[in-house]
Amino acid sequence: MEPPNIVLIHCHDLGRYLGCYGADVETPRLDGLADEGVRFDRHFVTAPQCSPSRSSLVTGRHPHQNGMLGLAHGDWELGPDERLLPQLLGEAGYETHRFGLQHVTEYPDRLGYDHEHVEEPLRVNTPPSVHETARAREVGEEFASVVAADEHEDPFFASVGFFECHRVEDEDGFGFDPDRYETPDPDDVDPLPFLPDRPGIRSDIAELQGMVRALDDGVGTVLDALEDAGLAEDTLVVFTTEHGLAFPRAKGCCYDAGIGAALLLRYPGVVDAGVVDDLASNVDVFPTLLEFAGVEVPDGVVGRSLRGRLVDESAGGDGEYDPRERVFAGMTWHDRYNPIRAVRTDRYKYVRNFWHLPGIYLTRDIYESAAGSEVREEYYCEQRPYVELYDLETDPDERENLADDPDYEGVRERLRDDLIEWMLETDDPLLDGPVRPSDWEEIHPTMGDESA
Repeated sequence: MEPPNIVLIHCHDLGRYLGCYGADVETPRLDGLADEGVRFDRHFVTAPQCSPSRSSLVTGRHPHQNGMLGLAHGDWELGPDERLLPQLLGEAGYETHRFGLQHVTEYPDRLGYDHEHVEEPLRVNTPPSVHETARAREVGEEFASVVAADEHEDPFFASVGFFECHRVEDEDGFGFDPDRYETPDPDDVDPLPFLPDRPGIRSDIAELQGMVRALDDGVGTVLDALEDAGLAEDTLVVFTTEHGLAFPRAKGCCYDAGIGAALLLRYPGVVDAGVVDDLASNVDVFPTLLEFAGVEVPDGVVGRSLRGRLVDESAGGDGEYDPRERVFAGMTWHDRYNPIRAVRTDRYKYVRNFWHLPGIYLTRDIYESAAGSEVREEYYCEQRPYVELYDLETDPDERENLADDPDYEGVRERLRDDLIEWMLETDDPLLDGPVRPSDWEEIHPTMGDESA
């Protein structure tokens, strides 16, 4: 079997807020992609924040393994020995292209793309606001123009990164750029199940839907371009996002609303359409794409390829598939120190908090938003417990902490042991104590340059 072209479409802050996942929003093109391909219903990310989660997509390793313990524009960087997805595909003969945003390094040259179709990439001396140029409709059109003009003698890999659905800072705080998008009336939207139904939250949901519709249009442009160029049948298309919605109790939190993420995959004639309910992690995307491309997976990768789950032996599959009994996630630094590690099984979620933290952490873009203003006082006045345990079967929105319930003592201890074993196996620095910020030398009075 010839290796396929691979198009990896990724966006900001979406979670599973799509029509095909049951959300009350119109996303016909992404719903169509789900119908034609595979929808993963229990796919989770390694971190409820941007750069660390995205680092797992390109390395197949957890953020505390690959060095990305915080945001790329916050001076966190991938380790020098990490082997990255576009590098490996390029070495295997793929022509590699990047469209739109990336947020895993301030040194984009190290990603190894052959072609960069980007107005202004994130670099050391550029602000993260450069990502705002990567709007889905415009990036989709750029992809379409390149696909139409190219001969495609070699298989190609294209990373297509959309800015939506990240919040944008304005004079009133952070919103979803409502002047740029067509948005519904807030009274007409459905509330989010994990938040109270309040006016500021409704207004933000309405604004969000404008971005989601633009995102759907951008995906449609990419899919149409492949079809028009006669490449759809030979192309593996993957769509995903890096974490949950930019709303309280989602982004920045290890609840399912924060780490649950869309994952759609289409490869006509090779992968049958359907729904996969197995637990999956975004570290699994890396080895899956490499195996479809016929590229050896490097040592040290903790992701598990999903190819054996998707391809029958009659269609070239090898039948090897190692299903997960649990997935792991965590967070260390964002705009504040928020050290968390979590393990999720089919039924339970165990969360360990490694610092004195507010009841619910709100990233700055959420804190200074209409939705954040509705809940921040109550969320920040509480002290978060060090241990959280939730029965997802009876409490899917994770509101009742069972960590001190004697009926769940056995579950709590078992998951605690699983989490510690994983942290030991992956050499998690939190086991040695608090993780210093990236600018520690500047903070420390005997290390920083006070003359600067």
